[in-house]
Amino acid sequence: MKRYITGLVVVTMTSFIFAVTAQAQKARAAAVVDKSVAQQPLYTDFRGAKLGMTPEEVREKLGNPVLKDVEMDYFVLSETMTAQVVYDAAHKVRMISVDYANGAGAPDYHAVVGEELVTKPDGSAFAMVRYESRGFWVSYSRTAGSVTIVTVTIQKI
Repeated sequence: MKRYITGLVVVTMTSFIFAVTAQAQKARAAAVVDKSVAQQPLYTDFRGAKLGMTPEEVREKLGNPVLKDVEMDYFVLSETMTAQVVYDAAHKVRMISVDYANGAGAPDYHAVVGEELVTKPDGSAFAMVRYESRGFWVSYSRTAGSVTIVTVTIQKI
């Protein structure tokens, strides 16, 4: 029963995150900055997990996932922090996305994207930095409302 409830919570949270992400697509386009000219990325990994790692290497860094699949691992790291790690067809990390409930434990956005966030009237905010020459992008997103979620994502282009 506990496993069923955990799975249900994970599916619900994932659905909520995807819904919030879909609504923010228009605002994100305005907040994308291309840093392909020689700037060093500020945020390149999460707790040692990096793009291009194997699932085994990621699990050494983050522990055992709550949900483990060929395409994705889902980690519940604390009551306020979860992480999704998505793998490509070669079983290498393609994306790492970390959610912080109420922003608890989230890094400061300056340490992720290094610049001001684009803030909407409802209080949600977003910024993305593309590192074309390095083949990835990093984003920082904060939802609006009574329960905010900060999401930090690293993804291959």
